[in-house]
Amino acid sequence: MMYNKNSIAKSFPKLFWVLVVSCFVAVSCDDDNGGESMGEPYFMIEEDPTSLSVSVEGISQKYVVRSNRDWKVVAQSDNDWVEAFPNEGDNDGIFRFNVDPNDSFEDRTANFAFVVDGQEQPVLFRIDQEANVPYITILNAENGISVPSAGGEVNIALETNVEWTYLLDDESWITGVQQSENGLVLEADKNTGEERSITLTIQSTTNGLLEEVEIIQSAGNVILEEDFSWLSYGSTIFYTTTGETRMDSWTDEEMARGWTSTENTFTSNQKVVYARPGFVKLGKTNYGGDLISPPLAALDGPTDVQVTFKAVPYETAGGTQDDNNLIVGVVGPGTTSVPSFTVSNYPDYDADPDCVLIWEDESSTYTFTITGATAETQLRFLGGAFDLNGVGAGKNRIFIDDIKVVIIN
Repeated sequence: MMYNKNSIAKSFPKLFWVLVVSCFVAVSCDDDNGGESMGEPYFMIEEDPTSLSVSVEGISQKYVVRSNRDWKVVAQSDNDWVEAFPNEGDNDGIFRFNVDPNDSFEDRTANFAFVVDGQEQPVLFRIDQEANVPYITILNAENGISVPSAGGEVNIALETNVEWTYLLDDESWITGVQQSENGLVLEADKNTGEERSITLTIQSTTNGLLEEVEIIQSAGNVILEEDFSWLSYGSTIFYTTTGETRMDSWTDEEMARGWTSTENTFTSNQKVVYARPGFVKLGKTNYGGDLISPPLAALDGPTDVQVTFKAVPYETAGGTQDDNNLIVGVVGPGTTSVPSFTVSNYPDYDADPDCVLIWEDESSTYTFTITGATAETQLRFLGGAFDLNGVGAGKNRIFIDDIKVVIIN
């Protein structure tokens, strides 16, 4: 078939504009029909939840939205304890209900609506949070609270959500100094006689709460007593090292307690002693550390004393055990009855996962004597040696707590 070039040239502009107009009309029709290209509107939350029950501790609960429209999460009344974040989205998305802890003694409820493409959905989302319960707990007081014979400050730590008062049944040797929201500071006199005790009562008469604890002061022959309760770093679990803090980084107040350590020249002059919650750890991989006590300043002249302490050797979570040689000695006058101990009471993480029961076991307590101790004498505990490279396992980490020195003659 033969084509006329001039006819094609003349008809081309008409064809071009027909196509352009057709496309414009098609787009305009979609827009005029309310966006039919998006499909039928839908909105759902995965698993179709309609409510959330929350404990007093609060929660941050995540929800996944499936939608093809814009949506909002709208509180049905003002509140300052729960929020949706983010509170709006477009198409699929994620939001959370963030619920604060409930410090009040009343339960509470909030409702939220979902508005999709400007239309409120028929079902509200309900959040219920339970009321708090009034309580007073005296911390670290399962076996009473010990006070050294030298006296001084006694710090009582509390967990409570009520206003409270305290009562001492005997204020002849111990008195209250300062009361805060969650603590009490007492001041104890020096004891030169027999062991003595009083009962401390913490109470909230408004809420009908009462907690008691016995405060026991050691006899006058106890010249040093240390439980390291003023240290609160890291974990009680022996193999969890996160948060433990080397003595080089202790606060001035903590160092003022008088405990110190020899700088280890094999490892950049570090004091290789680590603080944990209420106890210390000697040493690290390849290097040992020592713990040195304050001087036994209460002694008047050469005196024989007995030292008791608790110790536990290091074991990994997988059961690999460190060496367990603990050297004991003195700085200054005095001679120890033994030069060292084999600390063999390795922890059982299955029976005692938080590493708290082992401290109460008799196998954790060790004793030695010092002959001729004076006011200048200091105790010294060393985990193996300062340089452990090539020595045994190369690790001799040991945990120490509850050191007591008693005059025996």
